[in-house]
Amino acid sequence: MDWKEFSAKTVDEALTNAMLEIGTTADNLEYEVIEKETSGFLGMFSKPARIKVRLKQSLQNTARSFLEKVFKAMNIETNIDLVYNEENEMLEINLVGEDMGVLIGKRGQTLDSLQYLVSLVVNKNTENYVKVKLDTENYRARRKETLENLAKNIAYKVKKNRRSVSLEPMNPYERRIIHSALQNDKFVETYSEGEEPYRKVVINYKRTNREYKSNKYNKDYSKNYSRDYKKDYEKYKESKAKNAPTQNA
Repeated sequence: MDWKEFSAKTVDEALTNAMLEIGTTADNLEYEVIEKETSGFLGMFSKPARIKVRLKQSLQNTARSFLEKVFKAMNIETNIDLVYNEENEMLEINLVGEDMGVLIGKRGQTLDSLQYLVSLVVNKNTENYVKVKLDTENYRARRKETLENLAKNIAYKVKKNRRSVSLEPMNPYERRIIHSALQNDKFVETYSEGEEPYRKVVINYKRTNREYKSNKYNKDYSKNYSRDYKKDYEKYKESKAKNAPTQNA
């Protein structure tokens, strides 16, 4: 957040005005006094106090300041709730407001882009990488449920048709949901292929041992049958060649 100027009768009143407007407490602010109040002479020629204020540099404040600038440029009003989990080193951001569909975008693409940008800004000056989760209207949970159902439905078709199916390109977070949803399925396996941003999940039919052995047996049987047939045919030609002069005589 850039410096912002406030004025009031006293420095304390100016600081209170700043806290009310910014929506935070004094311990999250840093300020400098530009000019102290003066009482003047007999109440005449008095001057108000002037201070400049900004949020202290922290993960939450850095993320909040960046998002406020973005939403101001987009002409969108939204409340920004931030919680930092030090144990998991994750910054969770929830956006509350009207018409949040604009921020979600098609299949969450706008929300993912915002999350990526916030992650870049937050991690610019940090020693340890901080994960960022940006959400609104519980979209992440709803999308997770949709992808899990998709994974199970496609897996059913793969098992029925015994043919692999490639899903549409997804981001790493959504691909992990697909892999996790099917990791305990005995009949299918999943893997990712392609390059970002077109990397996608493939759901493949996993052959059982019985099918593998049966298929191997059929191949071996066919191979042995062909070999034996060739041997018999060679013997038949040799026998025919030996008997040919006798028959002509």
